[in-house]
Amino acid sequence: MGPIKERIRRPVGFTALLTALLIGAAGCGEPDPFSISEACGTKVDPDLIGQLLPRGEKLKTKDTFSEPKQPRCEFEIDGEERVGLRGDVVEPFVKPLEVKEQTMRRLGNPAPADIGDGATIADHGAMALRSCTYQGEKMQFVLAIDGVEDPQDTAERRRILEKFLRSQLRVAMKAEGCHP
Repeated sequence: MGPIKERIRRPVGFTALLTALLIGAAGCGEPDPFSISEACGTKVDPDLIGQLLPRGEKLKTKDTFSEPKQPRCEFEIDGEERVGLRGDVVEPFVKPLEVKEQTMRRLGNPAPADIGDGATIADHGAMALRSCTYQGEKMQFVLAIDGVEDPQDTAERRRILEKFLRSQLRVAMKAEGCHP
């Protein structure tokens, strides 16, 4: 075989090998996002919550310290508690966004959002509230999520957190018996 054919064959062979390695690596990458349809006894959008959970092999949802007016759950990934989701029915005079201001600061760069009667979106969590009637009395329902590290891109994470609150606030209120 001549030197010209040999020089052509090497780059073609190298390109084919590199392509095969990249395709193989893509198949062996991160696990797919988790898909769950219920958390804290409430239906959730599996696509949205799945995007906010870290990738892993095993997901366990634990209802923690839940009681009437206070649904709570933690998402445990591969044995480690990672993301918390909480709901609270509170008196109308309570100002949850003010009470939790320090917490939201710790979650990173809190900014107001136009959801319900008020909301705050931070880098690693979010909170929204809405007035409601609970057992015949005027109350408020507060939905909060924290410990969120995924997606890695902060702007994308904040966008998904906002979308999650928009879709989940009314659903969680209704599940807890707090009606607008």
